[in-house]
Amino acid sequence: MVKKLSALLIIAAFTACALISAQGITFAAGKPVTLRIGHPMAPGNSVTVGYEKFKELVERKSGGKIRIQIFGNTQLGSDRVTTEAAQAGTLDMSSSSTPNLSSFSKAYMAIDLPYVTSPKNQEKLYKALDEGELGRYLEKVSDDIGLKTIMFSEYGYRNFVSTKKPLNSVDDLKGLKVRTTNSPVEVGVAKALGMNPAPVAWGETYTALQQGTVDAEGNTFSLLNDSKHSELLKYATDSAHNYSMHILLMNKKKWDSLTPEQQKNIQESAREALFWQRRESVVLEKKAWDSFKERGINITLLSDADHARFKQLTASVRDEFAKLVPAELLQLIEATQK
Repeated sequence: MVKKLSALLIIAAFTACALISAQGITFAAGKPVTLRIGHPMAPGNSVTVGYEKFKELVERKSGGKIRIQIFGNTQLGSDRVTTEAAQAGTLDMSSSSTPNLSSFSKAYMAIDLPYVTSPKNQEKLYKALDEGELGRYLEKVSDDIGLKTIMFSEYGYRNFVSTKKPLNSVDDLKGLKVRTTNSPVEVGVAKALGMNPAPVAWGETYTALQQGTVDAEGNTFSLLNDSKHSELLKYATDSAHNYSMHILLMNKKKWDSLTPEQQKNIQESAREALFWQRRESVVLEKKAWDSFKERGINITLLSDADHARFKQLTASVRDEFAKLVPAELLQLIEATQK
C-alpha cells in the first residue's frame, strides 16, 4: 500500500511539473493552446487574409494543438488599444501599423519617414527584414517594449485621396483637412505639404469623411477599397509618400511560456504566411485600382518630376525625425535602397 501511494505521489508530482511554466500554469498535455489576435484591418484586406493564412498554417502544422482566434476590423479596438493590451498580457497578440507603433518606440518612426524606401527596391527591403540585420534590429526593438515580433506583415505604400478636389499635383493638397494617425511623422508630412492634419482613429475615419470632418486621407488603395472608403472618395494620386508594415506582436511573457516546439510552429507558420501574404497584397492592390476606376474615382499618375517635388517638400520632415531614431537603424534601411 505504501509503495502504491508513493508511486501515485511521484506521478502527481510529474504531472504538476508538466503544468508549471514561466507564466505560472500552462496547458495540460492534449489540451490545445488558444492564442488571440486583435487587429484593425477590414475583411478581405491583405493584412487580414495574411493572418487567416497564419491561423490555417499554425493549426494544421500543430495538429490542432495550437488554435488561433482572430478579432479584426477594430473589434477589440484600435492598433494602440490592442498593442497596449498585448503589452499588459490581457491579449496574446496585436497587429499594429508602424505609424501607430511610434508611440511605443520612436525607432518605428524610421520605417515611416517619407520616401526613405521605394517600391523599386522592395525585394531588397524584404530580404533585409527576413534574413538581415534590419529584421533582427526591429525584433530587438519589440523585445525592449515587452513584445515579441512574430510577422512583418505587408501593408504597402500610402497614397493621398480626397472627397473634395482633383489631386493633379502636390499643390492641390494645400488646405485639405487630412486624416492622419497620431504618428508625429505623418502629421509632419501633412503640414509640410500644406495640409491641415486631423488625427482620427481608423474606426472613425469613414464617418469623418462622410460628415466632412476630414476631406482627405493617405492610405493604400486596397485598404481604402476593403473598408468601403471608396464609396465616398472622388480623387486619388499615386503619391506613395511612405511605406508601412503591420507588425504582428506577441506578449513576451506569453511567448516565453510556450514550448520550443510551439515556438517553432508559430515562427515557421508566420514565415510561410508572410511570403504568401506579400504576393497576395500585389493582387489585392491591383484589384483596388480597378475598383477605383469602376467607381469613377479620378486617379492622377504623377510624373518622376512630381514625385521628386513631393520628396523635396518633405525633406525637412525626414531630417527632423531622423534625429529621434537610432542612426544605425536608418543606415540599415538606407542600405536596402542602393
